Amino acid sequence: MDIRVAAYAVIIDNGSVLLSHWNQYGGSGWSMPGGGIDPGEDPADAAVREIFEETGYHAQLDGLLGVDSHVVPAAQRAIEHSNDLHAIRIVYRAHIIGGELTHELDGSSDEARWVPLDQVDRLKRVGLVDIALAMNETNNAADSSSG
Repeated sequence: MDIRVAAYAVIIDNGSVLLSHWNQYGGSGWSMPGGGIDPGEDPADAAVREIFEETGYHAQLDGLLGVDSHVVPAAQRAIEHSNDLHAIRIVYRAHIIGGELTHELDGSSDEARWVPLDQVDRLKRVGLVDIALAMNETNNAADSSSG
């Protein structure tokens, strides 16, 4: 079994969420900005680095939303002749502190876009989008009830 640990961020501004379009190994779909953690790299640093690489924005993390762990059977992976994949996805909340919207070149994503939250359901997207947005909603509800 392969294992992949990755870090992502939910970035919402003015009712829109920042998404990155994953396009690799013949598969595609909208995702949260983020990606794989390099060996020895702190997950928070990886999230900030990946946000910049995929969107052109500099971001600051506001906190951990949660960790999603699931297994993707080999038959469902985009890479032919591969093993089952244990995907561990660390999800943060973040906000933009600088930069300019830019599409990644020569990477696993090919476009970045602000999408109104009420239009996300209409997009072809990876499962992480719904998981991360649900984590954000749960965290917002917890923040509201404690304040």
